[in-house]
Amino acid sequence: MSDYTVSLRRYYASYTVGFFLLVLLLAVLERHGMPPRWIGYSFLMLTIFLYATIGILARTASVTEYYVAGRKVPAVFNGMATGADWMSSASFMGLAGALYLSGYQGLAYVMGWTGGYVLVALLLAPYLRRFGEYTIPDFLAARYGGNRARIVGLFATVLASFVYVVAQIYAVGLITSRFVGLQFEASVFVGLAGILVCSFLGGMRAVTWTQVAQYAILIVAYLVPVTILSYQVTGVPLPQLTYGQVLQRVDALEQRIFADPAEIEARRLFRERAESYHERIAALPESLDDEMHRLSERIDEMKNGNAQMRDVMALERERRDLPRTTAEAQGYWQRLMRQAAQRGEEPAHHLTAYPGAGDAVNETARDNFLSLVFCLMVGTAALPHVLIRYYTTPSVGEARSSVFWSLLFILVLYLTAPAYAAFAKYEIYSSVVGSSIAQLPTWISSWGKAGMVSIEDINGDGLLQLAELALNPDVILLATPEIAGLPYVISGLVAAGALAAALSTADGLLLTIASALSHDLYYKVLRPGATTQWRLVVSKSLLLAVAVLAASAAAVKPGTILLMVAWAFSLAGAALFPALILGVFWKRATPSGAVWGMVAGLLVTVYYMLRLHVESIPWLGLEGIGMKPWLGIQSTSAGIWGVAVGFVTIILVSLLGKPPSQATQEFVESVRYP
Repeated sequence: MSDYTVSLRRYYASYTVGFFLLVLLLAVLERHGMPPRWIGYSFLMLTIFLYATIGILARTASVTEYYVAGRKVPAVFNGMATGADWMSSASFMGLAGALYLSGYQGLAYVMGWTGGYVLVALLLAPYLRRFGEYTIPDFLAARYGGNRARIVGLFATVLASFVYVVAQIYAVGLITSRFVGLQFEASVFVGLAGILVCSFLGGMRAVTWTQVAQYAILIVAYLVPVTILSYQVTGVPLPQLTYGQVLQRVDALEQRIFADPAEIEARRLFRERAESYHERIAALPESLDDEMHRLSERIDEMKNGNAQMRDVMALERERRDLPRTTAEAQGYWQRLMRQAAQRGEEPAHHLTAYPGAGDAVNETARDNFLSLVFCLMVGTAALPHVLIRYYTTPSVGEARSSVFWSLLFILVLYLTAPAYAAFAKYEIYSSVVGSSIAQLPTWISSWGKAGMVSIEDINGDGLLQLAELALNPDVILLATPEIAGLPYVISGLVAAGALAAALSTADGLLLTIASALSHDLYYKVLRPGATTQWRLVVSKSLLLAVAVLAASAAAVKPGTILLMVAWAFSLAGAALFPALILGVFWKRATPSGAVWGMVAGLLVTVYYMLRLHVESIPWLGLEGIGMKPWLGIQSTSAGIWGVAVGFVTIILVSLLGKPPSQATQEFVESVRYP
């Protein structure tokens, strides 16, 4: 073991011990009356200060250091950095929420993401490291010749990474707004500052060593709350081993809750509401005028009847929010109809695989499960910000080893996520569902102000039925300490971990986008004679511009974290996976085949996502959703069509054209073999 590696281990061991001492200190201060908000500020400011310090100390003016950390990151530390880079807010926050809401179906994320690293280890990481250079478009240009493949690969890299980074910045804004008390829109840009200080000065070198530090924080933050909760519920502080018995308790609670007449009535009322929205949509445009007239009459009646001002203001707000045009009303009511229909559905048991066994619903659920696993696997194997991490190791052997370490570090979190879902569901089912709405726990109102939790007593019985409780899946992990009644310092710790997860991935993604634009577009295509200093200036300027643009997109809350991340995986897999795999393992793949395959795969995937999710895009000629899912496949698995089209297009176009040159075939040999 080199002195360099020994020194790194000593530094990071000291840092981890120091972080534990900080948590203990804040716990003591909380017991002596320190306000919760100051605990939140302490975690936020101290961790961001730490990341900024590492970023400043790791600043560099070297191109190799800026793009690939000097190619001298040891395998273990590259595994930690990759783990932090990989375990974004989707893994840290979204995965537990997906498992909570979907039960068995949520395991698709665990299987797909871990399986993707097997593909990385076997099919891509060692070959890309042997190739060297800086970016994925670099490899595409070298393998397929010229700049056409580079530019298409650049566009796919930027698009997939941008969608992914919007999700991370959205998560940063959510965390900051809840635990510091700022408005969500302001929190997004405050978090953006924390992202930039890590990557602006030192590029990949700073990002790498910051991500190692962030991994230590996020894994501690992830394990501590659920370990305490496991001890409280089962007496054993090993949630990975005890959550099975908790799931048995959850199953018993589900049997009682789902059969409750009040629960059945609430779901029936939500279904009736969904049907009423369907009727309004069918009766447009007359129904819009009728609704406006109805609300106006009710407001006048309430004012004349001396109703409470609060109720009058609520109706006036409802009238103000009512759409003004037929197209807006159609999209608005469709969204409300889907929400009501979802809350009116027959509930599925947590342990049930593919609810609706024996009919078409079962087959559709199974197909979506398998297609999502596939898309997440190929997306993992094609994500540029993950693949470029293997450019940073000293050798091909170290690249292989770092994949092993990456998967090991990630596995710690993925084995714990199902436990989070089980314990959170047990606590909510046993202590919240069936409670008086007037006496609900404070965490419901706290997260309700952030727009993450909502309740509605649709049957008017004064008690909270399960159907009347709507939870954004992104809130499950962050709220678990409050749900379990743990000290606020644990909530602050979880927020610090979630922030570390989001910041680490956002840093890697922003650097990937900026590097692709500055290196592959500016330097390789537009200005090959640019100096080293000017290349770094352009990269940092683009980093700042892309970060602000992504923050602006995140501020409008475009979707849940897991949904946006799933889209990014589908985009990356459809555009890049076929070209990368065939580029390494099939000498006959031609430049034209690769270019057309990447374009076709990306276009099919984007088209499918848009047609399923965009409510109204007049300039595209779409009205509403526009079409039903092909074979029932949801947009989270849109990449399954793009990957298939990409492979078929590359193979057909390549076979119809001239074989690649001898130099290209020798290049493939040099990448494939020592």
